[in-house]
Amino acid sequence: MMVNGMKIGVCGIACEKCPKMAKGKCPSGSEGCKPKDNKFCKIATCAFNRKVKLCFECPEFPCETTKSGPISYGYCTYLAGKA
Repeated sequence: MMVNGMKIGVCGIACEKCPKMAKGKCPSGSEGCKPKDNKFCKIATCAFNRKVKLCFECPEFPCETTKSGPISYGYCTYLAGKA
C-alpha cells in the first residue's frame, strides 16, 4: 500500500524501515509486504485470510500473530487502545 509516496507493509510500518527489507530479505522483494498467502510471513497470510489490507484494520488486533512482526506488541496494544 502506498501512503504519501511511501510503501506501507501489511504490519503497518514503512517498508523501507522493515528489518527484512533493509537486509534485502523481504520475501516479496522490492514490492513490499501485501496481504497474500505467504509461507515466509505469518502476518501477510493472516491479513489475507481475514481480508484486511493492514493489521490495524482487523477487529482482533493486536493478536498472537502480531507478536511475530517488527512492531513491538506493547506498542500495538497501545495503538489499539488496549494498554
